[in-house]
Amino acid sequence: MFERFTKDARDVVTGAVEHAERAGDERVDEGHLLLALLDRNGSRGSFGLAALGLAERREAVAASLAAARRRGGLTGPDVEALSGLGIDLDEIVSRVEATHGAGALESRKGLGGRRKLRGHRPFTRGAKSVLEQSLRGALAHRERHIGDEHLLLALAGGPGIASGVLAEHGVTPEALERVLWGGGEAAAS
Repeated sequence: MFERFTKDARDVVTGAVEHAERAGDERVDEGHLLLALLDRNGSRGSFGLAALGLAERREAVAASLAAARRRGGLTGPDVEALSGLGIDLDEIVSRVEATHGAGALESRKGLGGRRKLRGHRPFTRGAKSVLEQSLRGALAHRERHIGDEHLLLALAGGPGIASGVLAEHGVTPEALERVLWGGGEAAAS
């Protein structure tokens, strides 16, 4: 599948691995892919992010991503929904961290007993799904190559922290379709 990736898409994957390495994470997840996309300039994916106002809010997106990870994957809208039910998630996270240590709810570190190969960072199931969905997105738009715009669309449209953070900042699959393909006329036939 990687032979279909454009240079921009390959750079996003490489950048995601670098983000995981810098964070000390043993696995590359969707959040690392999102951060790598936010690092890009001059690509279709970066154009889509800029057109939706996200390029200049990179730090806010990174903070939302870090907060969601700290809360075990729950994004801002999840926190608001729980708050509406009278559940103070920040209080729960604080109590868990007071007992078990900072970052206790994060599931980013470690491989659960599996040894990491030297220089190799495996991808989480969610990150692999994003890569697979990017291929489906390219095919739906009748494109032969997978660009970073397809990775971005797969991130926005999939389940997980990255799609929640993107939605929290106004980036939806529909908005991306409109910006990148002029209204979402993906091949329906």
